Formats: sequence, C-alpha cells, structure tokens
Amino acid sequence: MNPSDLTRRKAIFALSATALSATALSAALCPLALPARAAQTEGAIHILKDPGCGCCTAWATILDRAGFQVTTEPVAGTALMRMKADHGIPAALASCHTALIDGYAIEGHVPVADIRRLLAARPDAIGLAVPGMPYGSPGMGPEEDREAFDVHLIRRDGSTGIFASYPAA
Repeated sequence: MNPSDLTRRKAIFALSATALSATALSAALCPLALPARAAQTEGAIHILKDPGCGCCTAWATILDRAGFQVTTEPVAGTALMRMKADHGIPAALASCHTALIDGYAIEGHVPVADIRRLLAARPDAIGLAVPGMPYGSPGMGPEEDREAFDVHLIRRDGSTGIFASYPAA
C-alpha cells in the first residue's frame, strides 16, 4: 500500500481488523482466558439468610463468582426455621441459610460443583444440604484446613442419602 493512499478511515479499519483478529486468535488458543461469567451463566438462585450472617454472604459471593444470578432475602429467627420446614428441610440437616434454585432447596454451605451436578441430574428430590457449618466448606474458611463433611440429598419421600463426601484436608 502506498502511504499516500492511507486515509484515516483505512487506517482505523486496518487497526480494527488487526485487533479483532488478534482477539479471535487469542480466544481460540486460550479459551480459559475469557472471564468465567462470560463463558457460562448459571440460573437464578435466591438465598434466604439471617440478616447479620457473614458466612451466608461469603457463600453468596462464591455463587455469584461462579456465574449464578444471586439474590438474597433477609429472614430471621422463627420465620427462617418455618421457611426451611415449609420447603422440606429436616431439622437435623438445617444450617444457617436456605437457597432456592430451579425447584430445589439448597441448605447450608453446599459446594458449587454439587449444585451443578444436582441441576444436571434432575433427581426427584427436595434438594441438597450440608448440615451445620463445617469449617472449610464454601464460605466457612480456607478449604486447605477443611474438616470432613457430607452433602446430603433430601428425597421427596423424606429419606436422605449421601450425595457427595469431602474428606478433611
């Protein structure tokens, strides 16, 4: 190309095409470089939690960063316990917060991978629960210091079973 033929419009077009080609090549060679949220957006999850609970907020942040569309609702005391019972959460499996997603209840600090597996498998169940607040579960401290915990599947007939187990770190 003769430098005298270079107009501002041609220069902008050439630079834009070069930048677009570089971006496409970069994405093709390294798709993990794209933000997780752009790569996959999860469903809407609504968390009912005690208004002052920091670990519930930490769990909500983990879900948000994983691409879920998170909303929270402060519910305290007996109203929260009543809501858990209304959604089929046995008292023995209760924790500090309850989330609702796509027809399932998620009780406590359930890992993101288990929520995704539940949604993919679509079992005839009420949902999942991590009873109590095990140290090192999502939102409850560093995973490398985790205590052992189980994720329970709550079936519609009231029975439960182990959905996933996490050994102590």
